[in-house]
Amino acid sequence: MNTTLQLHHAGQSIWYDNIQRSLLQNGALAGMIARGEIRGVTSNPSIFMNAVTKSTDYDASLALLAHSGLTPEQIFFALAIEDIQAAADLFLPLYQESQRGDGYVSLEVSPYLAHDTAATLAQAQELWARVNRPNLMIKIPATRAGLLAITAAIAASLNVNVTLIFSLQRYAEVLEAYSLGLEQRLAQGLPLERIASVASFFVSRIDTNVDARLQQLISSGGSQSAQAASLPGKAAIASARLAYAAFKQFIATERWQRLAAAGAQVQRPLWASTSTKNHAYRDVIYVEKLVGPHTVNTVPPQTLVAFLEHGAVRPGSLEEDLPAARQVLADLESLGILIAQVTAQLEEEGVKAFADAFTVLLGAIEGRVRG
Repeated sequence: MNTTLQLHHAGQSIWYDNIQRSLLQNGALAGMIARGEIRGVTSNPSIFMNAVTKSTDYDASLALLAHSGLTPEQIFFALAIEDIQAAADLFLPLYQESQRGDGYVSLEVSPYLAHDTAATLAQAQELWARVNRPNLMIKIPATRAGLLAITAAIAASLNVNVTLIFSLQRYAEVLEAYSLGLEQRLAQGLPLERIASVASFFVSRIDTNVDARLQQLISSGGSQSAQAASLPGKAAIASARLAYAAFKQFIATERWQRLAAAGAQVQRPLWASTSTKNHAYRDVIYVEKLVGPHTVNTVPPQTLVAFLEHGAVRPGSLEEDLPAARQVLADLESLGILIAQVTAQLEEEGVKAFADAFTVLLGAIEGRVRG
């Protein structure tokens, strides 16, 4: 049994953080599904930017659209929808077999809309209708404006992948947004059973940011350097473990139990940004240490290969030593590294990074259709 199947038996699903037309056409994605290596797919503007700008996969389609009169953004979504539909069709048997537990494919709204509730909701509904697949998830960022759109999208019966979550506070707000959407449906007598959602908590970027701050303290050689030297590589896993504890606490509440009794599915925590940025760390650290029931881990190609080759499955590793996780955050704060500041910066940078990638992508499309 491969390691990702072992994860599934431990309650966690591996999704693939990658999509490209050649994977759909050459049978590679179908093979990964058949071997039980992956149980869903996520995409984002950076992934599509790389797929379009670093391959010839889309040249024929771009040539056909060159004189369509469509804008570069309209052309992008036309191409993306074709890929998402094809991937969703490949995953449909798994979606049905798992009784809507897995087999989802995610497509993100334009990152330009991250701070516009109405435009985000309108595009989410448009993409949902155009893709027209039951196992689609629309990705909406967990910005302030995004939270309102998430509630409205859930109330409108869209599956939602909430992306760019970094803080425990924002995660609590995401749980609230999902629950409110379900409660609005329940109040109208509408069914809940077919609505699915995941909450994508970005992991490794927390360590990248915090470790850089710690390194400054270590390099200073001051009185705090020894304590700082004991903390690199710990903030992200501590944050994820505390988020999972918050998830378990929430699904035990009477409020959630009422929704569950009406057919609601739990909004699974999804660990995103799980490639190892610091090569001094084990290359599968953000998989091995974050295993728990009712969770998803979306992994990029290199992390999937590494985990299949030498990953170890420790069921329940997410719940190991919660007091130590709390102490990590307390120790960071004692050093002046405030997690709230870190995560606010990461959210701002995350929105900008996706918007910048989208700009590059649209520029590349414009260049190709004009060239």
